Amino acid sequence: MVTSRVWEGVIITLILVNAAILGLMTSERAMAAAGPLLTALDQIIIAVFVVEIVLRIAVFRLRFFTDPWSLFDLLVVLIAIAPTTREFSVLRSLRILRVLRLISVVPSLKRVVGGLIAALPGMASIMVLMALIFYVFSVMATSLYGATFPDWFGTVGESFYSLFQIMTLESWSMGIVRPVMEAHPLAWLFFVPFIMVTSFAVLNLFIGIIVSGMQQDVEAEAAASRDAMMEEQSSMHDDIKALRRDVSALRALMAQDGSTDRGAR
Repeated sequence: MVTSRVWEGVIITLILVNAAILGLMTSERAMAAAGPLLTALDQIIIAVFVVEIVLRIAVFRLRFFTDPWSLFDLLVVLIAIAPTTREFSVLRSLRILRVLRLISVVPSLKRVVGGLIAALPGMASIMVLMALIFYVFSVMATSLYGATFPDWFGTVGESFYSLFQIMTLESWSMGIVRPVMEAHPLAWLFFVPFIMVTSFAVLNLFIGIIVSGMQQDVEAEAAASRDAMMEEQSSMHDDIKALRRDVSALRALMAQDGSTDRGAR
């Protein structure tokens, strides 16, 4: 039952309904109109999630604790049933994590997250490269424009934040660069290469690595499916060969019995 598509559809529906309920529970108007009903439905859905986890542990036993997605579901359910008293009031805001169970239920979402996880080592290298680039440009910006614009480039930390805003292209021209160019007309020679390096080069490396990781994850899944199919075909081939041997042996036995009968006659 716990691996059937019907049960999977029920769990997906409950996750979506629970997400809507948790959203409504943040509204004072909704709580005033149907607070007890929303709370009761939330508790019922939590109970169903607990029963589902217990059933999966009963079915898979130790295998349940070797599956990362199963452990993720268990953690989410434990957070849901944890007490939310004053000492643990922070757990109240974590109830929305139940919505993330949708990732472990929907295969396409699992592939996306698997690709992101596979891309983490490459992303770490790019983040180190990005940090080096930011540090170099921050030191340069502080030296060049710190005296004129201390609010934006007075220290390395302030320059780092201002350059991060420029990298995201959020009000970078009218908000920062053009005012700087009024005092330093050639400032574009500094900011334009920075944008080209960070926004259009390094950030695209993130996309490339994530796509590569997702592709590797999909290829690994396809390879596993092919291997399982080949094993099934090999097993069917062996069964057919064994059946042919049995048929041949039966024919030989029938032919031998026929010869014996004729000799007796």
